[in-house]
Amino acid sequence: MIKAIFFSKFLTKEGPKVLHQVPDGSIVPTPSATQPPLFHFPSISSYLIPRQEFCDRLVTICVNRYRILGYPVCITARKYDRNELIFNFAIVLEEEADMSSYQTVVRKLAKLFRDLEEQGEFLSRDAGSGGNGEGGKVYALCEMILEDLNNYCECMIPIDESNTINIKLFPMYPPPPPVKAWHVPLSTVRLESVMDVNWDLTMQKIVPHINGINSVRRISELADADYKLTCKALSHLLYYGCLLMLDIFQFSTIYAVTADINMLIEDKAMQEECARYIASSSTLFGNEEITPIRLIDLYASLRQGHTLKNWCIEHREGLEGVDIRRFVTFGIIKGFLYRVQKYAVAVAPPAPNAADADQEVTNGKGHSDESNGTIGSKGGSKMELPLTKYLDGTHCFDEICTELQISEKELLSKLKRYGDVQIVHR
Repeated sequence: MIKAIFFSKFLTKEGPKVLHQVPDGSIVPTPSATQPPLFHFPSISSYLIPRQEFCDRLVTICVNRYRILGYPVCITARKYDRNELIFNFAIVLEEEADMSSYQTVVRKLAKLFRDLEEQGEFLSRDAGSGGNGEGGKVYALCEMILEDLNNYCECMIPIDESNTINIKLFPMYPPPPPVKAWHVPLSTVRLESVMDVNWDLTMQKIVPHINGINSVRRISELADADYKLTCKALSHLLYYGCLLMLDIFQFSTIYAVTADINMLIEDKAMQEECARYIASSSTLFGNEEITPIRLIDLYASLRQGHTLKNWCIEHREGLEGVDIRRFVTFGIIKGFLYRVQKYAVAVAPPAPNAADADQEVTNGKGHSDESNGTIGSKGGSKMELPLTKYLDGTHCFDEICTELQISEKELLSKLKRYGDVQIVHR
């Protein structure tokens, strides 16, 4: 939110001076002001109205817990005193506020008023600038820009028959995390309701398959879409907060609670939200109720070293009427539940029969090369086993299974035949 906007200019006899300010008295004191200035303007005036060499570039100043964004402009012409006119339209924000969307505002205002001045001396003739004829239009513009941007995040203000101020504040989001083949997208909005025929073709093909169950690779296959284009489309939705990325849901995985479980214990609204979200269809249309105590007991019982399958067997009575997939998903989304990933680490070179662990390795079997995890083909060339590059402890089971298109059971079988491989949970 903009705290103030002001127009300053270099005057021959007075030096840098604030000619217009909104709200009144926000930059320099005035008789009618009810509040003191936000900061001491004379102490930073040399940065807002700098020498010619430092003009025509963005200026950011932090003072008294406020951030000032300006773009000083210098117009050189013989008609001006000292053959130049230096002015600056600046806006004031809270120091912690995100300034990324406001940088274009000050740049656009600087360019617009430079053009207006060069075309018809708009600033020089303004009544508040020491001239006559325009009757304070600059002040009125500052006032309208401040009100419109704060209230509507955009403004369209006609200046004359040929010029209009058109500004819109676009939110700036951080870059989305990389989209991986084994991620499972879950939509946070009803994508079908906002999608129309003008959407990207790949986007239209993949949206029907985003259900919180299918992985990115699976979505690409079901939609018959290029995998890289699918990742780009999902990354776009992720950037605008339309998606959350989850892990592949399996009963062989392990989940555990974090210290944030206190949020669920203390927040009654979250408990009610959770009960509605995880209720199965039989619970919704029956009389069975999922109580907060039952919820907290179930989440607290998830722990390291205990697979979801075993947990379900132990708590089968308490899980009546509970959708287990949604139960896990809710905890992941809220951040008080995390997935314990499994990683494979090869602690020794592959066994002589390691080639049998993957039938996609070579055109024919060869002897093992224990020095670097490769096998020799009949022609003497060496090819690396597909499993080898995944056994350095940095690739989770979801990634390996997705990339090799095998189940976890098949992967464990291959790892047993591969050689000495340790499974690490973290």
